[in-house]
Amino acid sequence: MAAKVFDQFETLLLDLDGVIYEGNNKIVDAVESITTLSETGIKVGYVTNNSSRKPETIADQLRGFGLTLSAEKIISSAQAGVELLERMIPAGSKVLVVGGEGLRFEVVNAGFELVKLSDDMPAAVIQGFAPDVGWNDLAEASYSIQGGAKWVATNQDWTIPREKGLAPGNGTLVSAVHTAVGQLPVVAGKPERAIFETAMRKFATKSAIYVGDRLDTDVVGANKAGLGSGLVMTGVTTRKELLAAKADLRPKFILGTLKDLLSPYREPVKTKRGYKLGDAEVELLGEKVVVSFGDPASLDALKAACLTIWNCGTPIHLLDVESALYE
Repeated sequence: MAAKVFDQFETLLLDLDGVIYEGNNKIVDAVESITTLSETGIKVGYVTNNSSRKPETIADQLRGFGLTLSAEKIISSAQAGVELLERMIPAGSKVLVVGGEGLRFEVVNAGFELVKLSDDMPAAVIQGFAPDVGWNDLAEASYSIQGGAKWVATNQDWTIPREKGLAPGNGTLVSAVHTAVGQLPVVAGKPERAIFETAMRKFATKSAIYVGDRLDTDVVGANKAGLGSGLVMTGVTTRKELLAAKADLRPKFILGTLKDLLSPYREPVKTKRGYKLGDAEVELLGEKVVVSFGDPASLDALKAACLTIWNCGTPIHLLDVESALYE
């Protein structure tokens, strides 16, 4: 019998937006599934590229959705960024912070001296997102880096979701500084290894799975860090994007909702022309990828189609994929 996903790991690490909630609404099955998983004894933690909010603020938000947790369960890119600083500059050094309250809190909590101006001769600049970051903040960071300060970015997310749509994220602000200074920062957040290493140390675990909703940050980051990677189809990644994913962006586990973590995880079985899972069978007939049995819109069909495409040796742009698999 197939093993449940959580039976294979000591620790479950979860993304937030698109996994647990979307805007002000909790995602179907998420809270109930996490609560049930917590009762099994598996360690549960939350990993986010958000650096602008304190862990307690994030924990309060999750409690508002019905979860029970302490702030110690939150791993942010601000924490990972400060850990990088601790390896790069002496204890108690001056640090210029571009970002929000959460980032300033972590810098001070680590014993560094907070400064705002390049004239204060900071040993390092740490840059994160906050809605009120302005030109003067970016300019002071640029002057400091040109003066020899180390540079850490909490993340390079190009966009940030807002209720009205996507808005420019920290990556756009980092790019502005990069244009001025002609160098790149050390990056702490997903998809880089630092934030995952911080989480593994904090939870004192040797094996973990990270479940998120983005291929380009969550899945590739977990893969690079040597963690199990899970993609849940409740967020931004579309079926079409998953089918076309390059090797380093492919998750080990494909989940409809977090509830799928509670059931034995079934892998598609190789057939003569493709893969089969449950009632769904997907075949490669020449250059056509077709669903020969079952509902093309089902999760089973999606999983079978992924392996059919990923393992066929032909780039997806040369294949004729049945549109019902992704529309």
